[in-house]
Amino acid sequence: MKEWTSAEWETHSQNANVAAYYLYAPMCGTCQVASKMMDVVEELLPSVKIGQANLNYVEHIAVEQQIESVPCLLISENGQISEKIYAFQSVPYLYNRLRKNV
Repeated sequence: MKEWTSAEWETHSQNANVAAYYLYAPMCGTCQVASKMMDVVEELLPSVKIGQANLNYVEHIAVEQQIESVPCLLISENGQISEKIYAFQSVPYLYNRLRKNV
């Protein structure tokens, strides 16, 4: 998954039908597992724009979107945040959440 700046996220979220922004913290063990899951989902859904960012470098997004914890997956649909996922239950769960918006 490519690291996105907040500007790249804004561009993708406004211009793509569906875009996802995976927010993590480098020292978070749960985030390490979620990262591996997101890598698989990205391979399964090439039509969905997916990027990631260390939340420490995009703090204003945490404030704007009222992020409660990491890992967090922001899903944008037609320019609007449609969902925030905190519980990365499984690859099939994430796949289905993103696929339903395609």
